[in-house]
Amino acid sequence: MRSRALALTLTLAAASFPTPAAAEDVFEGREGCFILQEGGATRPLERVGALCAERVSPCSTFKIPNSLVGLETGVIADEGTVLKWDGVKRSRPEWNRDHTLASAIKVSAVWYYQELARRVGAERMQKSLSAIPYGNADISGGIDRFWLGGSLQVSPDEQVAFLERLRRSRLPFSERSQRIVRDVLLQESRGPIAYRGKTGSCDFDGAKDHGWWVGWVEKDGRATVFAMLVRADDAFGPVARRLTEIQLKKRGLLAP
Repeated sequence: MRSRALALTLTLAAASFPTPAAAEDVFEGREGCFILQEGGATRPLERVGALCAERVSPCSTFKIPNSLVGLETGVIADEGTVLKWDGVKRSRPEWNRDHTLASAIKVSAVWYYQELARRVGAERMQKSLSAIPYGNADISGGIDRFWLGGSLQVSPDEQVAFLERLRRSRLPFSERSQRIVRDVLLQESRGPIAYRGKTGSCDFDGAKDHGWWVGWVEKDGRATVFAMLVRADDAFGPVARRLTEIQLKKRGLLAP
C-alpha cells in the first residue's frame, strides 16, 4: 500500500512538471543550459543542456550582485538614488539620461553600473564577491569592465544557487539590501504570480555571443528559480528570455 501511494505521489509530481523537450528544441538549435529548481530544493527539477557547469561572463546579470554591493556599502542609499548621466550618447537612447537604481536595472543601463562599481572600488568589490562567493570572484579585468566579457565568470548552476539565496535573504548582505534588489527585479505581478528576472548579453568579436535570463517565479506560495544560458551568433538576453518563457508557460508557471 505504501509503495503504491509513493508511486502515485511521484506520478502526480511528474504530471505537474512534465519531462522537458530535447535540448535542441529548448534552445532552438543553439548551445545552452536551462535549469529550473523549486525554492528550497537541493536538486533541480530540470537541468537541460551541455553548458550548465560551464563558467562564462555574467554580462548584465551581474547588475544583481552589483546592486547589492552598492547598497550594502552605502554608495547608493536605495532604489531611488540618482546617478547623473555623463552626457556621452550611447547606442540605446533610454540609457542617455539620469537614472535611479530602479530605472537603470530596468533598461540595463551599463554606464550606471560602471559608475557604481568605480565608486565601490576594487577592495570593497573584491571582498563582497569573495564573501558570497560569486562565480570565480575574479575582478582583475578592471573595476568597470570585469563582468562584461572580462575576468569574472559564473556558471548557470552557480547563478541558480546565488538567486535562491537572494530569494531567501541568505546572502552576506542585510535583509534591507536584499529586499530592495528583489523589488527592482520584479518584471510582472499579476494575481497569484510574481515574476522576477534579469537579462545579460555579451557580444564578442570573432566568437559566439551568449545571452542570459535568470530569476524566479512565485506562484500560489511556491517559488521556482531558473537560469537560461544560450550561446550562438544570435544569442542575446532577449533570446534567452523568450526561450525561458516558452518553458515556464508550458509548465503553467506563467500565463499563456
